[in-house]
Amino acid sequence: MLVSATKMLQDAVKGKYAVGQFNINNLEWTKAILQTAQENNSPVILGVSEGAGKYMTGMKTVAAMVKAMIEDLNITVPVALHLDHGSYDACLKCIDAGFSSVMFDGSHFPIEENVQKTTELVNICHSKGISIEAEVGSIGGEEDGVIGAGEVADPEECKKIADLGVDFLAAGIGNIHGKYPENWKGLDFDALGATKKLIGDLPLVLHGGTGIPADMIKTAISLGVAKINVNTECQLYFQAATRKYIEEGKDLIGKGFDPRKILAPGFEAIKEIVKEKMELFGSIDKA
Repeated sequence: MLVSATKMLQDAVKGKYAVGQFNINNLEWTKAILQTAQENNSPVILGVSEGAGKYMTGMKTVAAMVKAMIEDLNITVPVALHLDHGSYDACLKCIDAGFSSVMFDGSHFPIEENVQKTTELVNICHSKGISIEAEVGSIGGEEDGVIGAGEVADPEECKKIADLGVDFLAAGIGNIHGKYPENWKGLDFDALGATKKLIGDLPLVLHGGTGIPADMIKTAISLGVAKINVNTECQLYFQAATRKYIEEGKDLIGKGFDPRKILAPGFEAIKEIVKEKMELFGSIDKA
């Protein structure tokens, strides 16, 4: 059964660990992440970007697939289905489609407009038992065509958005989506500490979890980060395993051309990286 992400993240803050949000792109992705969560008794958040939702034909298809899969695979750990970087309209669509959590990314609006739209969505979500994430300070890199430079969010603005009743908050602290450049300065822990001081126990979210060194991840968790988003890393593992299968000519042997065989190594690779991340985040056996 799908649950909102509120309780799993409040538990994570108390327990000083983080829950991974792993983005899904298709059936293989979803199955690999759900099975890994079940095998490791870890709560998990399935992230869906607007682009991925469109690719999978729409948010209703995604929600139906995830719900049916939880049932067919006998998944008993807490699972949240979460819209990643949603526009106002996409949030409404996902609420309607049966998602258990949404992220409204109003970070590109002036703060007043971000406040107004976030407030409306908080009221709608909470009336339906759905959790909501908001963002302050754009996360760097590119996601679905939105490009940000990795801003550091203003702690006062974070407090303003936190006070609207959101369930968790993504505050930019120099993190970026995608691969990190050679000259990346690292995470700004002073800004994170200042934000934490103002917002108390509200769970914080770290976007762009791919490529952040393990020690920085652990420091971020100790400072109140309870949700870490991973997407690029799963894609890179999937791509490397698929490339290897093709380059070794396995698709030319027997029924190696069967799509289920072609996608199997990538599926196993995702399971491997998801388990590795769950170990790093400390969520194993926390379901």
